[in-house]
Amino acid sequence: MRRSQRLVVLTQFFLENPYTHIQLSSFVSRMEASKTSISEDLGILNDVFTAEGTGYLDITAGAQGGVKYIPSMSHDNIHDFIGGLCKQLEDPSRLLTGGYLYMSDILGYPHTVQQIGRTFASEFADRDIDLVMTVATKGIPLAYAVGQYLGVPVVIARRDPIVTEGSSVSINYISGATRKIQTMVLPKRSLTIGSNVCIVDDFMKAGGTITGMINLLKEFDANPSAIGVLAEADDEEDERIVEDYTSLIKIMDVDDRQGRISVQPGNIIQQNK
Repeated sequence: MRRSQRLVVLTQFFLENPYTHIQLSSFVSRMEASKTSISEDLGILNDVFTAEGTGYLDITAGAQGGVKYIPSMSHDNIHDFIGGLCKQLEDPSRLLTGGYLYMSDILGYPHTVQQIGRTFASEFADRDIDLVMTVATKGIPLAYAVGQYLGVPVVIARRDPIVTEGSSVSINYISGATRKIQTMVLPKRSLTIGSNVCIVDDFMKAGGTITGMINLLKEFDANPSAIGVLAEADDEEDERIVEDYTSLIKIMDVDDRQGRISVQPGNIIQQNK
Protein backbone atom coordinates (compact mmCIF):
# COMPACT_ATOMS: atom_id res chain seq x y z
CA MET A 1 0.00 0.00 0.00
CA ARG A 2 1.03 3.56 -0.63
CA ARG A 3 1.17 5.90 2.38
CA SER A 4 -2.09 7.61 1.44
CA GLN A 5 -3.83 4.23 1.40
CA ARG A 6 -2.26 3.15 4.69
CA LEU A 7 -3.38 6.34 6.42
CA VAL A 8 -6.99 5.72 5.38
CA VAL A 9 -6.92 2.11 6.58
CA LEU A 10 -5.25 3.02 9.87
CA THR A 11 -7.65 5.89 10.55
CA GLN A 12 -10.66 3.67 9.94
CA PHE A 13 -9.28 0.96 12.22
CA PHE A 14 -8.58 3.31 15.12
CA LEU A 15 -11.93 5.12 14.91
CA GLU A 16 -13.81 1.82 14.88
CA ASN A 17 -11.70 0.17 17.60
CA PRO A 18 -10.93 2.64 20.39
CA TYR A 19 -8.85 1.33 23.31
CA THR A 20 -7.95 -1.78 21.29
CA HIS A 21 -4.25 -2.56 21.71
CA ILE A 22 -2.65 -3.96 18.57
CA GLN A 23 0.97 -4.78 17.77
CA LEU A 24 2.65 -2.97 14.91
CA SER A 25 3.53 -6.31 13.32
CA SER A 26 -0.16 -6.79 12.51
CA PHE A 27 -0.15 -3.66 10.38
CA VAL A 28 3.20 -4.59 8.83
CA SER A 29 1.91 -7.91 7.50
CA ARG A 30 -1.47 -6.55 6.45
CA MET A 31 -0.13 -3.58 4.52
CA GLU A 32 3.13 -5.13 3.33
CA ALA A 33 5.08 -2.19 4.69
CA SER A 34 8.12 -1.90 6.92
CA LYS A 35 7.81 -1.27 10.64
CA THR A 36 9.57 2.05 10.14
CA SER A 37 6.97 3.17 7.58
CA ILE A 38 4.11 2.15 9.87
CA SER A 39 5.70 4.06 12.76
CA GLU A 40 5.94 7.16 10.59
CA ASP A 41 2.27 6.73 9.60
CA LEU A 42 1.27 6.53 13.25
CA GLY A 43 3.19 9.69 14.00
CA ILE A 44 1.29 11.53 11.28
CA LEU A 45 -2.07 10.30 12.56
CA ASN A 46 -1.23 11.14 16.16
CA ASP A 47 -0.31 14.70 15.17
CA VAL A 48 -3.62 15.13 13.32
CA PHE A 49 -5.75 13.57 16.09
CA THR A 50 -4.08 15.80 18.66
CA ALA A 51 -4.34 18.97 16.56
CA GLU A 52 -8.04 18.36 15.86
CA GLY A 53 -8.78 17.61 19.52
CA THR A 54 -10.28 14.20 18.75
CA GLY A 55 -7.89 11.98 20.68
CA TYR A 56 -4.39 10.57 20.52
CA LEU A 57 -2.44 7.36 19.90
CA ASP A 58 -0.94 5.62 22.93
CA ILE A 59 2.19 3.98 21.54
CA THR A 60 4.30 1.57 23.60
CA ALA A 61 7.76 0.34 22.63
CA GLY A 62 9.41 -3.03 23.09
CA ALA A 63 8.84 -6.56 21.88
CA GLN A 64 5.26 -6.59 23.17
CA GLY A 65 4.67 -2.96 22.29
CA GLY A 66 1.91 -1.66 20.13
CA VAL A 67 -0.60 1.12 19.76
CA LYS A 68 -4.16 1.98 20.75
CA TYR A 69 -6.39 4.95 20.00
CA ILE A 70 -7.73 6.98 22.94
CA PRO A 71 -10.72 9.12 21.85
CA SER A 72 -11.13 12.51 23.48
CA MET A 73 -12.52 15.99 22.93
CA SER A 74 -10.65 19.22 23.49
CA HIS A 75 -12.03 21.70 26.03
CA ASP A 76 -12.96 24.06 23.19
CA ASN A 77 -14.82 21.32 21.30
CA ILE A 78 -16.70 20.30 24.46
CA HIS A 79 -17.64 23.92 25.19
CA ASP A 80 -18.88 24.49 21.61
CA PHE A 81 -20.88 21.26 21.55
CA ILE A 82 -22.60 21.90 24.89
CA GLY A 83 -23.30 25.51 23.92
CA GLY A 84 -25.07 24.23 20.82
CA LEU A 85 -27.13 21.80 22.90
CA CYS A 86 -28.23 24.59 25.26
CA LYS A 87 -29.27 26.82 22.37
CA GLN A 88 -31.17 23.97 20.75
CA LEU A 89 -33.08 23.17 23.94
CA GLU A 90 -34.05 26.79 24.61
CA ASP A 91 -36.38 26.76 21.61
CA PRO A 92 -39.87 27.73 23.00
CA SER A 93 -41.52 25.16 20.72
CA ARG A 94 -40.14 22.48 23.06
CA LEU A 95 -42.41 23.54 25.92
CA LEU A 96 -44.99 20.95 26.94
CA THR A 97 -48.07 21.31 29.11
CA GLY A 98 -47.25 21.08 32.79
CA GLY A 99 -43.83 22.70 32.57
CA TYR A 100 -42.08 19.81 30.84
CA LEU A 101 -39.39 20.12 28.17
CA TYR A 102 -39.37 17.98 25.04
CA MET A 103 -35.91 16.37 24.72
CA SER A 104 -36.56 12.99 23.13
CA ASP A 105 -35.48 14.09 19.66
CA ILE A 106 -31.98 14.86 20.97
CA LEU A 107 -31.48 11.13 21.47
CA GLY A 108 -32.84 10.45 17.99
CA TYR A 109 -29.93 12.02 16.12
CA PRO A 110 -27.03 9.54 15.85
CA HIS A 111 -24.43 12.29 15.42
CA THR A 112 -25.59 14.09 18.58
CA VAL A 113 -25.62 10.85 20.57
CA GLN A 114 -22.11 10.06 19.32
CA GLN A 115 -20.87 13.46 20.42
CA ILE A 116 -22.40 12.96 23.85
CA GLY A 117 -20.70 9.57 24.07
CA ARG A 118 -17.36 11.02 23.03
CA THR A 119 -17.70 13.83 25.58
CA PHE A 120 -18.32 11.47 28.49
CA ALA A 121 -15.62 9.06 27.29
CA SER A 122 -13.15 11.93 27.20
CA GLU A 123 -14.04 12.90 30.78
CA PHE A 124 -13.82 9.35 32.10
CA ALA A 125 -10.78 8.17 30.13
CA ASP A 126 -8.63 7.88 33.28
CA ARG A 127 -11.20 5.96 35.36
CA ASP A 128 -10.23 2.46 34.12
CA ILE A 129 -13.84 1.68 33.20
CA ASP A 130 -14.77 -1.98 32.61
CA LEU A 131 -18.35 -1.45 31.42
CA VAL A 132 -21.16 1.09 31.11
CA MET A 133 -24.49 0.72 32.91
CA THR A 134 -27.83 2.44 32.39
CA VAL A 135 -31.49 1.80 33.12
CA ALA A 136 -34.12 1.26 30.42
CA THR A 137 -35.09 3.01 28.30
CA LYS A 138 -33.99 6.51 27.26
CA GLY A 139 -30.48 6.12 28.63
CA ILE A 140 -29.75 3.14 26.35
CA PRO A 141 -28.51 5.04 23.24
CA LEU A 142 -26.30 7.22 25.44
CA ALA A 143 -24.83 4.19 27.20
CA TYR A 144 -23.96 2.50 23.91
CA ALA A 145 -22.32 5.67 22.62
CA VAL A 146 -20.20 5.98 25.76
CA GLY A 147 -19.37 2.27 25.61
CA GLN A 148 -18.30 2.60 21.98
CA TYR A 149 -15.81 5.37 22.73
CA LEU A 150 -14.52 3.70 25.90
CA GLY A 151 -14.24 0.35 24.13
CA VAL A 152 -16.25 -1.49 26.80
CA PRO A 153 -19.57 -3.42 26.92
CA VAL A 154 -22.93 -2.11 28.12
CA VAL A 155 -25.35 -3.59 30.68
CA ILE A 156 -28.95 -2.47 31.07
CA ALA A 157 -30.93 -2.54 34.30
CA ARG A 158 -34.66 -3.03 33.77
CA ARG A 159 -37.88 -2.62 35.69
CA ASP A 160 -38.85 -6.27 35.27
CA PRO A 161 -36.78 -9.46 34.80
CA ILE A 162 -36.54 -11.06 31.36
CA VAL A 163 -36.72 -14.87 31.19
CA THR A 164 -34.08 -15.15 28.47
CA GLU A 165 -31.50 -13.35 30.65
CA GLY A 166 -31.51 -15.99 33.38
CA SER A 167 -31.58 -15.37 37.11
CA SER A 168 -31.42 -11.74 38.22
CA VAL A 169 -30.66 -9.56 41.21
CA SER A 170 -33.36 -7.03 42.12
CA ILE A 171 -33.61 -4.06 44.48
CA ASN A 172 -36.27 -1.53 45.39
CA TYR A 173 -35.53 2.19 45.15
CA ILE A 174 -37.40 5.49 45.40
CA SER A 175 -37.72 7.27 42.08
CA GLY A 176 -36.63 10.89 42.22
CA ALA A 177 -39.30 11.89 39.71
CA THR A 178 -42.39 10.17 41.10
CA ARG A 179 -41.29 9.60 44.72
CA LYS A 180 -42.64 6.08 44.36
CA ILE A 181 -40.98 2.80 45.22
CA GLN A 182 -39.87 1.01 42.05
CA THR A 183 -37.96 -2.14 41.22
CA MET A 184 -34.70 -2.44 39.29
CA VAL A 185 -33.23 -5.76 38.15
CA LEU A 186 -29.97 -6.86 36.56
CA PRO A 187 -29.01 -10.37 35.35
CA LYS A 188 -26.45 -12.11 37.55
CA ARG A 189 -24.22 -12.73 34.52
CA SER A 190 -23.97 -9.03 33.70
CA LEU A 191 -21.15 -8.13 36.07
CA THR A 192 -18.05 -9.62 37.59
CA ILE A 193 -16.88 -8.85 41.12
CA GLY A 194 -14.80 -5.70 41.35
CA SER A 195 -15.85 -4.24 37.99
CA ASN A 196 -15.40 -0.49 37.54
CA VAL A 197 -18.70 0.79 36.17
CA CYS A 198 -19.65 4.02 34.44
CA ILE A 199 -23.31 4.87 35.14
CA VAL A 200 -25.07 6.86 32.40
CA ASP A 201 -28.57 8.36 32.37
CA ASP A 202 -30.41 10.90 30.24
CA PHE A 203 -31.96 13.00 33.03
CA MET A 204 -31.51 13.48 36.77
CA LYS A 205 -33.78 15.23 39.24
CA ALA A 206 -33.12 14.24 42.84
CA GLY A 207 -31.00 11.27 41.76
CA GLY A 208 -33.21 8.42 42.93
CA THR A 209 -32.70 6.28 39.82
CA ILE A 210 -28.94 6.73 39.83
CA THR A 211 -28.84 5.90 43.55
CA GLY A 212 -30.79 2.76 42.71
CA MET A 213 -28.15 1.75 40.17
CA ILE A 214 -25.39 2.44 42.71
CA ASN A 215 -27.14 0.21 45.26
CA LEU A 216 -27.63 -2.46 42.62
CA LEU A 217 -23.89 -2.43 41.90
CA LYS A 218 -23.23 -3.07 45.58
CA GLU A 219 -25.00 -6.41 45.22
CA PHE A 220 -22.28 -7.37 42.71
CA ASP A 221 -19.40 -5.84 44.72
CA ALA A 222 -18.85 -3.55 41.73
CA ASN A 223 -17.59 0.03 41.84
CA PRO A 224 -19.48 3.09 40.52
CA SER A 225 -16.33 4.72 39.09
CA ALA A 226 -18.08 7.45 37.08
CA ILE A 227 -21.57 8.93 36.71
CA GLY A 228 -22.64 10.86 33.64
CA VAL A 229 -26.02 12.51 33.02
CA LEU A 230 -27.07 14.38 29.91
CA ALA A 231 -29.30 16.85 31.76
CA GLU A 232 -29.93 17.74 35.39
CA ALA A 233 -32.79 19.74 36.89
CA ASP A 234 -31.68 22.85 38.76
CA ASP A 235 -34.83 23.01 40.91
CA GLU A 236 -33.97 19.71 42.62
CA GLU A 237 -30.48 20.65 43.84
CA ASP A 238 -31.55 21.02 47.48
CA GLU A 239 -32.98 17.49 47.51
CA ARG A 240 -30.27 15.84 45.39
CA ILE A 241 -28.85 12.66 46.89
CA VAL A 242 -26.11 12.15 44.28
CA GLU A 243 -23.00 14.31 44.61
CA ASP A 244 -20.16 12.98 42.48
CA TYR A 245 -21.44 13.17 38.90
CA THR A 246 -20.82 14.91 35.58
CA SER A 247 -23.65 16.68 33.75
CA LEU A 248 -23.58 18.20 30.27
CA ILE A 249 -26.51 20.62 30.63
CA LYS A 250 -28.62 22.05 33.43
CA ILE A 251 -32.32 22.90 33.03
CA MET A 252 -32.61 26.16 34.99
CA ASP A 253 -36.19 27.25 34.29
CA VAL A 254 -39.14 25.97 32.27
CA ASP A 255 -42.22 28.24 32.23
CA ASP A 256 -44.89 27.15 29.76
CA ARG A 257 -47.15 30.10 30.63
CA GLN A 258 -44.62 32.73 29.68
CA GLY A 259 -42.94 30.61 27.02
CA ARG A 260 -39.57 30.80 28.75
CA ILE A 261 -36.81 28.19 28.86
CA SER A 262 -33.41 28.65 30.44
CA VAL A 263 -30.72 26.04 29.83
CA GLN A 264 -27.10 26.37 30.93
CA PRO A 265 -24.00 24.16 30.63
CA GLY A 266 -23.74 21.49 33.32
CA ASN A 267 -20.93 21.03 35.80
CA ILE A 268 -18.66 19.53 33.14
CA ILE A 269 -17.57 23.05 32.19
CA GLN A 270 -16.43 23.77 35.76
CA GLN A 271 -14.67 20.42 35.93
CA ASN A 272 -12.72 21.29 32.78
CA LYS A 273 -11.36 24.59 34.12
